[in-house]
Amino acid sequence: MKKRKIWAGLSSAVLVAAPVAAPATALPARPQAGIEAKAGQPLLQLAQHQGHAAPAATAGGEGDEGGAGGATPLPAPLHVYRGIEMIRGHLTVGAELIEAGRWADALPHFLHPEEEIYGSIRDQLKPLNIAPFQVALKSLSQTVKAKNKEAYARARAALDERLAAAETAVKAKEQDGTYFVLETALEVLQQAADEYEEAVEKGRIANVVEYQDARGFVFEVDRLVGTVMPAASAKSADAAKALQASLDDLKATFPAVMPPKQAVKDSGQFLSAVAKFELQLSSFH
Repeated sequence: MKKRKIWAGLSSAVLVAAPVAAPATALPARPQAGIEAKAGQPLLQLAQHQGHAAPAATAGGEGDEGGAGGATPLPAPLHVYRGIEMIRGHLTVGAELIEAGRWADALPHFLHPEEEIYGSIRDQLKPLNIAPFQVALKSLSQTVKAKNKEAYARARAALDERLAAAETAVKAKEQDGTYFVLETALEVLQQAADEYEEAVEKGRIANVVEYQDARGFVFEVDRLVGTVMPAASAKSADAAKALQASLDDLKATFPAVMPPKQAVKDSGQFLSAVAKFELQLSSFH
């Protein structure tokens, strides 16, 4: 039976698995709980592929992550900021593939932001004073389809400008910008853990796209955390070092954009590194 992760409550989680060689690792969960169900239960998960559905919007416009389990949806600013950073993660890994000349492999990472992420945050953009950017997403994916590097560069620059403006608009409403960024980083890392679990089967990378998704999310989190690392270090140098050590450990999971045949980590080890990141967050709140 495949592993099931059950996120439940503030800084607590239960990891249920059939007996395997490596012991299951308990992971403290995101403050707003979500449930990933694997055994005939509803599955509502953001940015997942190959039969995974994007979350349905609730009446309030929130993505219903794990709503079947009674979980509280993420606050709109956190939900939107996470979505933006997940889009950036897709673009990061897509750009790596384009630089390697692998346009066809890159294309899914430019399609998924519009197809699977944008719709879940669209209704929250206007209340947060964020201009729509779906057209910019579509324009960029079209340049990748056409394998037009010059048009791609122009479209990417235009989208990056929109994303930066969106980030600024969301953060402007937050009193504690450092903690908000770190909380968003954790949300994206937990999504990366979900993607990585989908990628690994019997110690091998069985799903390349999911591996690349997880890589993009982790490397984007590393960039994002870097933007607040001076402020984090000023609050707690030791905790900031531990955060970076966790990220370095996660980055080592992905030696290259095209995966090795043998997984560097199993999903339990990946979750353990995410848990170490989360354990430091209380030092910044």
